[in-house]
Amino acid sequence: MLAASACLLGYYCRYDGRTSPSQALINRAAKEAMLPICPEELGGLPTPRSPSEILGGNGFDVLEGRARVVDSEGNDVTQAFLRGAFAALERIKENKIQFCFLKDKSPS
Repeated sequence: MLAASACLLGYYCRYDGRTSPSQALINRAAKEAMLPICPEELGGLPTPRSPSEILGGNGFDVLEGRARVVDSEGNDVTQAFLRGAFAALERIKENKIQFCFLKDKSPS
Protein backbone atom coordinates (compact mmCIF):
# COMPACT_ATOMS: atom_id res chain seq x y z
CA MET A 1 0.00 0.00 0.00
CA LEU A 2 1.08 3.56 -0.74
CA ALA A 3 -0.01 6.89 0.77
CA ALA A 4 -0.68 10.20 -0.95
CA SER A 5 -1.85 13.67 -0.09
CA ALA A 6 -5.62 13.44 -0.35
CA CYS A 7 -5.84 16.53 -2.58
CA LEU A 8 -3.65 14.78 -5.15
CA LEU A 9 -6.17 11.94 -5.23
CA GLY A 10 -9.05 14.30 -5.99
CA TYR A 11 -10.32 14.98 -2.46
CA TYR A 12 -11.55 18.53 -1.90
CA CYS A 13 -9.39 19.29 1.12
CA ARG A 14 -7.02 22.06 0.02
CA TYR A 15 -7.01 25.28 2.04
CA ASP A 16 -9.25 26.88 -0.61
CA GLY A 17 -11.68 23.96 -0.63
CA ARG A 18 -10.42 22.76 -3.99
CA THR A 19 -8.41 19.77 -5.13
CA SER A 20 -5.05 19.34 -6.89
CA PRO A 21 -5.61 16.07 -8.73
CA SER A 22 -2.72 14.14 -10.17
CA GLN A 23 -4.16 11.95 -12.90
CA ALA A 24 -1.15 9.64 -12.65
CA LEU A 25 -1.82 9.06 -8.93
CA ILE A 26 -5.56 8.69 -9.47
CA ASN A 27 -4.85 6.06 -12.14
CA ARG A 28 -2.38 4.30 -9.86
CA ALA A 29 -4.88 4.34 -6.97
CA ALA A 30 -7.35 2.52 -9.23
CA LYS A 31 -4.86 -0.36 -9.48
CA GLU A 32 -3.34 -0.53 -6.01
CA ALA A 33 -4.29 0.42 -2.47
CA MET A 34 -3.57 4.07 -1.68
CA LEU A 35 -4.12 5.72 1.71
CA PRO A 36 -5.32 9.34 1.30
CA ILE A 37 -3.97 11.66 3.98
CA CYS A 38 -4.62 15.34 4.68
CA PRO A 39 -2.49 16.45 7.63
CA GLU A 40 -4.32 19.76 7.92
CA GLU A 41 -7.70 18.07 8.37
CA LEU A 42 -6.15 15.41 10.64
CA GLY A 43 -4.84 18.28 12.77
CA GLY A 44 -8.34 19.70 13.16
CA LEU A 45 -8.24 22.52 10.63
CA PRO A 46 -11.39 23.11 8.56
CA THR A 47 -11.77 23.07 4.79
CA PRO A 48 -11.72 25.68 3.48
CA ARG A 49 -9.23 27.48 5.74
CA SER A 50 -6.91 30.47 5.54
CA PRO A 51 -3.67 29.70 3.72
CA SER A 52 -0.70 29.12 6.01
CA GLU A 53 3.04 29.39 5.74
CA ILE A 54 6.06 28.46 7.83
CA LEU A 55 7.78 31.46 9.37
CA GLY A 56 11.33 31.38 10.68
CA GLY A 57 12.61 28.24 9.03
CA ASN A 58 11.38 24.99 7.53
CA GLY A 59 9.42 21.93 8.62
CA PHE A 60 12.35 20.58 10.64
CA ASP A 61 12.53 23.91 12.47
CA VAL A 62 8.80 23.67 13.26
CA LEU A 63 9.36 20.20 14.74
CA GLU A 64 12.22 21.57 16.86
CA GLY A 65 10.17 24.57 18.04
CA ARG A 66 12.37 27.12 16.22
CA ALA A 67 9.76 28.11 13.61
CA ARG A 68 6.00 28.34 13.51
CA VAL A 69 3.13 28.03 11.08
CA VAL A 70 0.94 31.11 10.72
CA ASP A 71 -2.17 31.59 8.62
CA SER A 72 -2.91 34.66 6.50
CA GLU A 73 -5.02 36.11 9.34
CA GLY A 74 -1.97 36.05 11.64
CA ASN A 75 -3.17 33.09 13.71
CA ASP A 76 -0.50 30.70 14.94
CA VAL A 77 -1.65 27.27 13.70
CA THR A 78 1.57 25.46 14.54
CA GLN A 79 -0.05 23.03 16.97
CA ALA A 80 -2.71 22.01 14.45
CA PHE A 81 -0.02 21.35 11.84
CA LEU A 82 2.03 19.32 14.33
CA ARG A 83 -1.04 17.31 15.40
CA GLY A 84 -1.83 16.61 11.77
CA ALA A 85 1.73 15.61 10.92
CA PHE A 86 1.91 13.15 13.80
CA ALA A 87 -1.59 11.78 13.05
CA ALA A 88 -0.58 11.24 9.41
CA LEU A 89 2.63 9.54 10.53
CA GLU A 90 0.64 7.25 12.84
CA ARG A 91 -1.68 6.21 10.01
CA ILE A 92 1.30 5.62 7.74
CA LYS A 93 2.95 3.42 10.39
CA GLU A 94 -0.29 1.53 11.13
CA ASN A 95 -0.62 0.67 7.45
CA LYS A 96 3.08 -0.15 7.04
CA ILE A 97 3.39 2.39 4.24
CA GLN A 98 6.83 2.44 2.65
CA PHE A 99 6.29 5.25 0.12
CA CYS A 100 4.25 8.48 0.13
CA PHE A 101 3.36 11.00 -2.55
CA LEU A 102 3.00 14.41 -0.90
CA LYS A 103 1.83 17.80 -2.16
CA ASP A 104 4.72 20.05 -3.13
CA LYS A 105 4.89 23.50 -1.46
CA SER A 106 2.46 22.58 1.32
CA PRO A 107 3.44 23.76 4.81
CA SER A 108 2.46 20.27 6.01
